Amino acid sequence: MKITELSQLDLNGTYTYADYLTWHFKERIELLRGRITLMSPAPGMYHQKISGNLHGILWSFLRNQSCQVFSAPFDVRLPRVSKGSEEVIYTVVQPDISVICDESKLDEQGCIGAPDLVVEVLCPSNSRKEMKDKFDLYEEAGVQEYWLVDPTHRSLTRYVSNSEATFIGMRPLTDEDVFVTDLFPGLQVDMKEVFG
Repeated sequence: MKITELSQLDLNGTYTYADYLTWHFKERIELLRGRITLMSPAPGMYHQKISGNLHGILWSFLRNQSCQVFSAPFDVRLPRVSKGSEEVIYTVVQPDISVICDESKLDEQGCIGAPDLVVEVLCPSNSRKEMKDKFDLYEEAGVQEYWLVDPTHRSLTRYVSNSEATFIGMRPLTDEDVFVTDLFPGLQVDMKEVFG
């Protein structure tokens, strides 16, 4: 059955990526462990500016390398069991920015498996989801770095996966900082450029 209205779904139900592919309605959603989560309406101008600035910095640095940078909307499917059958995928997210260095994870639908880097820009309506729910999903999936950008406080907090696949939080960065990451040797991010 073709789903054209969100009201046709049980918002307390559990769904898979295969279900997600049959939905044709205007609302933007993500699936977090099979649960439908409504996405915020279009982000504000400052959110878009920050996301665009970071995308540009990453794209410029990575353009001649094997890693690729993608902006939302871009489906990232995080399999529950293993890479493979779409029936076992209960999580589909659309990070503000994803960097994928393993080309085998890319297909026409987006990315299947953990990106190397995920960047989420906070807004009042998504802060809990990005700071708790998606944090747990990205850590569990094996994302190597997770950057949470807070436009209100003009700060960026980096979480880096350690040898036990657990995120370790780094010191928050402000618009006075320039930082480097072991994930992309040689990349320097000037926070003034991020916040404009």
